[in-house]
Amino acid sequence: MKLAVIGAGVVGVTTAYELALDGHEVTVFERRHTVAEEASFANGALIHPGWVPSLAGGRRGWRSLTPWTAVRTGLKLERLPRAGEWPWLWQWLRAGHPGPQASSQEHMHRLANYSHQRLQALSTAMQLDYDRSQGLLVLWRNPQEFEQMQGALQRMRALGLEMRELSGQDTRLLEPALNPDTPLHAAIELFGDAVANCRQFTLLIKAQAQSLNCRFAFGTRVERIDADGGVTLTYVLGDGSDPTEPPSSERFEATILCAGAASAELLRPLGLRVPLQPVYGHSISAAVREPMDAPLSGVLDARHGVSITRLGQRVRVAGGARLGGQPGLKSAAELRRLYQVLADWFPGAARIGGQQDSVLEWQGAHAMLPDGPPVLGASRLPGLWLNLGHGDSGWTTACGSARALADAIRGSSPDIDLSAYSPQRFDL
Repeated sequence: MKLAVIGAGVVGVTTAYELALDGHEVTVFERRHTVAEEASFANGALIHPGWVPSLAGGRRGWRSLTPWTAVRTGLKLERLPRAGEWPWLWQWLRAGHPGPQASSQEHMHRLANYSHQRLQALSTAMQLDYDRSQGLLVLWRNPQEFEQMQGALQRMRALGLEMRELSGQDTRLLEPALNPDTPLHAAIELFGDAVANCRQFTLLIKAQAQSLNCRFAFGTRVERIDADGGVTLTYVLGDGSDPTEPPSSERFEATILCAGAASAELLRPLGLRVPLQPVYGHSISAAVREPMDAPLSGVLDARHGVSITRLGQRVRVAGGARLGGQPGLKSAAELRRLYQVLADWFPGAARIGGQQDSVLEWQGAHAMLPDGPPVLGASRLPGLWLNLGHGDSGWTTACGSARALADAIRGSSPDIDLSAYSPQRFDL
């Protein structure tokens, strides 16, 4: 079939690759000038089938939504919610009740585990060379915080996750560069989790897709989707401000929308109201100053929800989930928190502060649904398929979502049941 994919982050590019692998004629539309330029650019680099993100695992309440409290993790507000954001927040709070939350965690784990298997299969089959390492340590600073997580850890064990509980002393043997002056009560070692460079992988998969005759239309913004049996896309080059560049239209047998936070705007004129909200995360990346002082793989500070990972000769620190941020406007408070957590655990790891030191400070918007799992499958409009709402788990769930969706499009039964991720749960 002649297919279009809208969006060239890791979700869109893996989707395009799997479709091209099945023999379809695929065109990818991307408003940026290359792949992985937005949420996939400098994310936390964690592939976490074992560790459900903090937004799905913590207790939810109105108090945790104010920036003035001492709550360190979870969703934070940059400002008072606007009228259109209140319904989403209400759904998010309801999804945090024990029953729905446990169901969400189970669905996310199932998809993440399948996706990790697909990522490993692709990496091995194509001998992809990108920065990666195995294992994740989740760190707790005191007994009280560790005790509060016992219920969540028990649920994770019930899902069959491979993990090992470690004392603070044993943890320091595994990660000898951990700062001895920072209190460390206990840790969990997650064997299935990994660290990998999302942007590097996306560039490699793009090249593989191109070898299968997949076409990439960069610097091209889709302005309108018309679904009437097939799907017609109207698009412009650049940002559409040049009056000498009239819009172009092209018809496809089907279109797969993977445009992250921009997807809601494209779906609204079609009568499809997807409850997506852009939730902003931050990261800092810097060159390794002294390899002996840097992490061997990845650690996650459970108190702050901040990850510290080793990507080749660089260290990346990432965390935060802020609703109401603005594109291009980084949170100074969030960046200070990242620097502080890095100093707490690996004070000599990165080249920071010198005149010649190059530090990348980044903010990205993750398109998040209120109940956790992404939307995968056919919409109620013929020819329009959705692969949306992965939140901060897009790198974890991209490969499996792409393969399962490609199977569904070709009429095969995916290896994973997609009913829990159906667009129909939001009447899409």
